[in-house]
Amino acid sequence: MKRLTVSILTSLSLLAIAAGLALPVRAQAVNAQAMNAQAVKAPALKASAETDRTLERIAQTGTISLGHREASVPFSYYDARRQVVGYSHELMLRLLDGIKAELKLPALTLKLVPVTAQNRIPLLQNGTVDLECGSTTHNVAREREVAFSNSIFVIGTRLMVPRGSRVRDFPDLAGQRVVVTAGTTSERLLRTYAERRGMALAIEATKDHDASFRRLETGDADAYMMDDALLHGVRARALRPDDWEVVGQPMSTEVYACAMRRGDAEFKRVVDAGLARLMQSGEALKIYQRWFQKPIPPRGLNLAWPPSEALLALYRSPNDRPRD
Repeated sequence: MKRLTVSILTSLSLLAIAAGLALPVRAQAVNAQAMNAQAVKAPALKASAETDRTLERIAQTGTISLGHREASVPFSYYDARRQVVGYSHELMLRLLDGIKAELKLPALTLKLVPVTAQNRIPLLQNGTVDLECGSTTHNVAREREVAFSNSIFVIGTRLMVPRGSRVRDFPDLAGQRVVVTAGTTSERLLRTYAERRGMALAIEATKDHDASFRRLETGDADAYMMDDALLHGVRARALRPDDWEVVGQPMSTEVYACAMRRGDAEFKRVVDAGLARLMQSGEALKIYQRWFQKPIPPRGLNLAWPPSEALLALYRSPNDRPRD
């Protein structure tokens, strides 16, 4: 597998972020298909002292591997120039100064690794990725597989439908075709919801958010269930955003967090401290406003979505508690 890593001075990266510029992904040359294969083949690291050495390994190699999504708008995704951008990605990059300071390093080499909902946890477990900040839900079940940082976002799971659809809420899904993204909490929630109510509906799971929306766009699905913020992001990328609407009362309220390997208390401490500084200083709110209340790539659509009271409360009092 061919890999390319380019040394990037994180101080320069952060200056670009502060100026509201997209960070060029010059370190991005890790093939997504190869990552899927590696997630399957590579054995997970044992829950032992070996998993407690992320900071030590970063210090020795001068390299950190950051996982990112490819289509989780506006959290972590490729823009029109194949640069990784987004709210979660920017927060992750802003953590690098704290990691450098902890290790007394003048610079870090960034290895940016594309991940999916299916392989993000295996790639953390087998050591391919050190930290992943995208649209990963922190719940109790996942705590058995990976560790989570302080939460970075609060969402609700809802539905996207064609404008004017008779589907207005989850009870309206009886007899409908619903698409979800495989490996997400929405897939699990919807299957459980239908089973408990004896509701007959066709559920299709696709590989990523773009593929899910394409099924809706082509008329092969009647509704698309996902986190509300991601649905608004997908809508922002649509050719005709006004053709789609997000409806329904949230089936669940969840939190996103950055994920890392279990048993690595020191690395988690540095990540949590960095996020707490960003949140309590007001910097996280500025980053939020850049991605949710201003025009974003690739089409310059403004999501016009003010921060919820739940998110503002999280900024005031950062914590790593799951919602279930």
